[in-house]
Amino acid sequence: MKAISYSRYGSADVLEYGERPDPKVGPDSVLVKVRAAAVNPVDWKAREGYLQAGLEAVFPVIPGWDVSGVVVQPGAAVDEFAVGDEVIGYVREDFLSRGTFAEYVAAPVRTLARKPLSLSFEEAAGLPLCGLTAHQVLHRVLGVQEGETVLVHAAAGGVGSLGVQLARHAGCRVIGTAGPRNHDYVRRLGGEPVEYGEGLAARLRELVPEGFDAAFDTVGGEALRISAETLAPGGRLASIADAEVFSYGGRYAFVRPDATDLAHLAGLAEQGIVSVHVDRVFPLEEAADAYRLNQEGRTRGKIVVSVPWDD
Repeated sequence: MKAISYSRYGSADVLEYGERPDPKVGPDSVLVKVRAAAVNPVDWKAREGYLQAGLEAVFPVIPGWDVSGVVVQPGAAVDEFAVGDEVIGYVREDFLSRGTFAEYVAAPVRTLARKPLSLSFEEAAGLPLCGLTAHQVLHRVLGVQEGETVLVHAAAGGVGSLGVQLARHAGCRVIGTAGPRNHDYVRRLGGEPVEYGEGLAARLRELVPEGFDAAFDTVGGEALRISAETLAPGGRLASIADAEVFSYGGRYAFVRPDATDLAHLAGLAEQGIVSVHVDRVFPLEEAADAYRLNQEGRTRGKIVVSVPWDD
C-alpha cells in the first residue's frame, strides 16, 4: 500500500511517500480503506521526538491517529462492523508505528464508531481526536455543568472549536480566545471571542469579573498562567498542552480511545449539534506540506489529508 512514513525523528523533511507492507488484521480489528486522515499537532510533536519518553517509536513510523474510511475486512471475532460500513476512528496504540496516513489501516474495534452520514469523509476525519479530547476534558476532567462559565483557549482550532460547541451544548457560557480574523467564526460556534496576546488577563476579567468556573487550556505557557489567575474560587483547570498545570492545582489530560464516547460524538454530529470545519485538504503524497501548515499554528478547524479512492 502507499503510505507516508518516517525512519528517524525530525522535521517534516523526514516524511517519505512510498510503499509500505499491507497491515495484518487481528481477530478484534477491521481493515479500513482510508478515505481521509486528519493532521493534529500531536503528530508532529511525536515525529520530532517530544513524546519518546512515553511512546516508543518502532521505525519506520506511519503517522496519524485520526481516520475515516470504509471497512473492507472484519477480523475473525468482529461482529460490530461488516464490509462496506463507513467508520471513523481514533486509532492510537501505545507505541508509534502503524498510523492512518496510508491507504489502509488495521483498526481495533475499540477505537471505531460509525461515520456520521451528515459529514463528508474529510469532515469526519477531523472529529475523533479533537472531539474525544474536548468531550473527555470537559465532562470527565472539568465536569462542566449547566450555567457555568468556561474559558476555552485557541477556540478556532481543532480541539478548541469542538470544545466551544460541546460546552455550549452542556448549557455553559463559553469565552474563547482567538485571533481577530476568527472572532466571527467563534461566535458562530456559540462562543464569545476575546483576542489573545498582551492584556488578555485584563480583557478576561472585564468579561467575567467573578472568574471562570472552568478553564480548558490547549496552548500552555502564558495561556495556562492566565487561566489559573482568572479562575473563580474553587474553579477547575485542565491542560492538554503543558504539564506545568499541576503547579496550579489543575489536571493534565491526554485523550483516550473510547468507542462509546466516539459514537456519542457521531450522534451529536448527526443532529447538527457539533460540526467540523475543514480548513484545507491535501492529497496523501503532499502530507509533509499539510504538517508544515499545521505546525504554523494558525489553522481554523482542521487540516486533512485525502487518500485516493477507486470506486
